[in-house]
Amino acid sequence: MFTGIVTDVGRVLDLEQRGDLRARIGTAYAVDTIAIGASIACEGVCLTVIALGTAASAASGSDPQDWFDVQISAETVGATNVGAWGPGKRLNLERALKVGDELGGHIVSGHVDGVAEVVDMRDEGDSTRFTFRAPEAFARFIAPKGSVALNGTSLTVNAVDGRDFGVNIIPHTKAVTTWGETRVGDRINLEVDTMARYVARLREYD
Repeated sequence: MFTGIVTDVGRVLDLEQRGDLRARIGTAYAVDTIAIGASIACEGVCLTVIALGTAASAASGSDPQDWFDVQISAETVGATNVGAWGPGKRLNLERALKVGDELGGHIVSGHVDGVAEVVDMRDEGDSTRFTFRAPEAFARFIAPKGSVALNGTSLTVNAVDGRDFGVNIIPHTKAVTTWGETRVGDRINLEVDTMARYVARLREYD
């Protein structure tokens, strides 16, 4: 489980198709604190660490960079924006929640429901209002003042209009995540709030 609070911005160092897709991701996490088999959310996708190491960074003269490898199934590639990843792509990262950790966002499983599209961006004060278009099947789980996870970031919904919904992203969030690089037309990993899913399911029996 995760909270949707991004704790590192990693970078795709390499991608290789070995039956499944294998990705090597550079990180500021110390690899001696990560176990093989650990779960790390990468752009909101819960992935399992299968290898760890340290290598020279691509930047000449820079310090070696720690990295971890993950294996990504064809099903996951098809259900997320992973297919658009390439070397150099920056990724929001979050390590799995430990018992006793602060729950700063909301409960996030790392199981992406679908891909939303950025359809509008506009500045509102110092923040930026993003408007997303949700997949038809998941729009009903999104409500004003509810929570969503977008590219692994826990965000609060401000408004809903059919399949479209808006969130405001403050400068701090843009600075410590990949949101400062987002553009209209980008495809975003969407995970709806688990509680909203259960409420909708229970209402089917009313």
